[in-house]
Amino acid sequence: MPDTTFFDPSHYVLIIKCPDTRGIVAAVSGYLNDNDISIVESNQFNDSQGDMFYVRVVFKQAGARMPPMSILREGFKPIAHRFSMEWDIHNLSVRPRVVIAVSKFGHCLYELLHRWRSGLLPVEIAAVVSNHEDMRSFVEWNGLPYVHLPITKDTKAEQEAQFLSLIETHQADLVVLARYMQILSDEFSRRLEGRCINIHHSFLPSFKGAKPYHQAHQRGVKIIGATAHYVTSDLDEGPIIEQDVQRVHHGLTPEQLVAIGQDIEARVLARAVTWHAERRVIINGGKTIVFS
Repeated sequence: MPDTTFFDPSHYVLIIKCPDTRGIVAAVSGYLNDNDISIVESNQFNDSQGDMFYVRVVFKQAGARMPPMSILREGFKPIAHRFSMEWDIHNLSVRPRVVIAVSKFGHCLYELLHRWRSGLLPVEIAAVVSNHEDMRSFVEWNGLPYVHLPITKDTKAEQEAQFLSLIETHQADLVVLARYMQILSDEFSRRLEGRCINIHHSFLPSFKGAKPYHQAHQRGVKIIGATAHYVTSDLDEGPIIEQDVQRVHHGLTPEQLVAIGQDIEARVLARAVTWHAERRVIINGGKTIVFS
């Protein structure tokens, strides 16, 4: 198991989304202070176009008068009602349970498991699922269960039912598509909306299908990149969590572009999963607020 001792189990995070108005920050900070609570980190964003206000506050006990979490939640309800808040409090010591899906390309999976084993990815990995056997030895070497769910055009519905059953059995809070090269059905995507993250070479939007980096090489692109986003029933159109790019030039081979692109994909997906696990992402319709 990874060393995760540097994550303080006494920390909690309060997430708020509400219409923008005066007095929100004062009410929240005053309530926490009155309950012997110390604010460790605070971020806020005023969406002037949507007239909405977003808050993320990390806090911990500062004195003996901090009540149990159930009482703290109950006492916060009048404030939440007053400001029409969508809100929740999360214990950061409770790590999201994650199922990772992968096909034949292992670069994103390698990065996720490396960070997990190093204690840098605050999740509990329940299982790795794949429609191929290629990653089995690596996953099992890391002490994780590997579930092979082969799929064909004729067995797609059955395979997705097995996949969903596995997610429910493992009580997964998040599914990570680490270059899982299958298009999810609309129903599958809807079932996982808001708790499934995908990685996509979205800075190559004109190059669909197989070998996008080879297509990019033929067109002489100057920038390549990747996008991590939440999965929705609209293919590759879900709310974006993180993106990154790198400049390239005419002297690079298609294979070099692939290597650069895979490196970008791996780090972008890892950041997105980390921020989701740390409750730094708030979904706002078709986009996100990310307190990174």
